[in-house]
Amino acid sequence: MSVTRTTNPFEIDFRKKFELTDKVVIITGACGLVGRSFCEAAAQYGAHVVVADIALAEPEKFAATLTERHHRKMLGFALDVSSRKDVEQLKNKVVETFGVVHGLVNAHQNKTHLKFVPFEKIDDENWDKVVEINLKGTFLTCQIIGSFMAEQGFGSIINIPSTYSVVAPNQNLYKGTSLGCPAEYSASKGGIDALSRYLASYWGAKGVRVNMITPHGVWNNHEDQFEKNFANFSPLQRLSYNHEVAGAMIYLLSDASSYVTGDNLKVEGGWTVW
Repeated sequence: MSVTRTTNPFEIDFRKKFELTDKVVIITGACGLVGRSFCEAAAQYGAHVVVADIALAEPEKFAATLTERHHRKMLGFALDVSSRKDVEQLKNKVVETFGVVHGLVNAHQNKTHLKFVPFEKIDDENWDKVVEINLKGTFLTCQIIGSFMAEQGFGSIINIPSTYSVVAPNQNLYKGTSLGCPAEYSASKGGIDALSRYLASYWGAKGVRVNMITPHGVWNNHEDQFEKNFANFSPLQRLSYNHEVAGAMIYLLSDASSYVTGDNLKVEGGWTVW
């Protein structure tokens, strides 16, 4: 990416730096709660969005909706992010369709494959499935699509760790609810954090920036007791909404963040300041 060499702010169109006009952005987990807001936000800022998710989520259908809404070519692609073959097919399809990849947002996740169980009762199947999707899936997309970005000499990758890869879960948050945060989730997300920092250093000279967004407490019709508990531990005293996470994605994908890499932008209402 070419950056204007100047100290004169009058020479810079700061508003334009946030635009994603004609940029090709791949978003995995695109049909999820946060993924859908990512897709719509990127589309509103001018991107060609590649909607990638499991077949059950119908990514082609969502891509068609975005195409109709924004009168711009979008692409839907069904895949399993833990499958090397599927991720290679995704990369090939995007390159065949658009010829270039500007952004990759890894919003896929598996919090618990079966149901929440305490640490003492986690079995191998549950552990393996969560780590396979969250960590291996991010490894594969970064390796296969990120390597293409490095070859082309530019790109922005955004990975999604977790508040619980920054701090441990406060077990009091879940009192009186059926919810919890499984250990395999925290472990997989911690791996994403470490991998992202590694790749930021590894690909910096290739023009590929690798950053993270850490959301927390994104409202999804939670139990009333959980909402009350959450408010007691959050400086902003409420859960967040999916659209509040999307602004961070626009910043990190765009030229506005051209000198930002290896960072973890926490959109967590101040949860980790206490």
